[in-house]
Amino acid sequence: MVCFDSTLPTLQENLALEEALLDAADEGETGEVLHFWEPSEYAVVVGYANRVGTEVNLDDCRKAGIPVLRRCTGGGTVLQGPGVLNYTLILRIDPQGPTHSITSTNSFVMDRQRDALANLLNADVRVRGHTDLAIDNFKVSGNAQRRKRNYLIFHGAFLLDLDFGLVQKTLLMPSKQPGYRLSRSHINFLMNLKCPAVELKTALRRTWNASQTLPALPFQRVANLVREKYSRDSWNLKF
Repeated sequence: MVCFDSTLPTLQENLALEEALLDAADEGETGEVLHFWEPSEYAVVVGYANRVGTEVNLDDCRKAGIPVLRRCTGGGTVLQGPGVLNYTLILRIDPQGPTHSITSTNSFVMDRQRDALANLLNADVRVRGHTDLAIDNFKVSGNAQRRKRNYLIFHGAFLLDLDFGLVQKTLLMPSKQPGYRLSRSHINFLMNLKCPAVELKTALRRTWNASQTLPALPFQRVANLVREKYSRDSWNLKF
């Protein structure tokens, strides 16, 4: 598996890169990939089907100058920013293997991610909800996927040192909650790992046997997606 660690200048570009990597793989230009990126600026990022008006505190986002963006996968609304380590897996869909369906892919990836984090921290890490990782019932990572014909994207965010006060200000209570949340506020539900990003990256590289280097990024695909999609309110605020 190819691995690279590259954060582009804007949140829009980083979201576009994830989709560009999926498209390139599905069209036979690349293969399986593990990618890391760490945002330096804040943005609220809603899942593909989320309604902005029911998930986001738009007034506080506007006051703080925090944009609202939309990603290409499902799942809930999150605050991206400093203190978050994002990973992106591009995996081949194997009709006879563990990636043959949404459910089996969730189990396959989440079990590996759980074991990697548990071994790194020497902690009791559990898969909660569909695709959360939790320690002592506090969420430390959220994840989602999207599937095309031949490849899928499975990506997520690890909370290392995120400002939960800002999460509380910018996000409303989610319209859909996993049972283990028990209606807790964001501050009382989330937990930072306080783990060096470099150590977590090393653990995940080892887990996915990702050692090769991607020869070139699909910059033209990224530019097209930013221009036609990720920079437009018609995409980001469409619901």
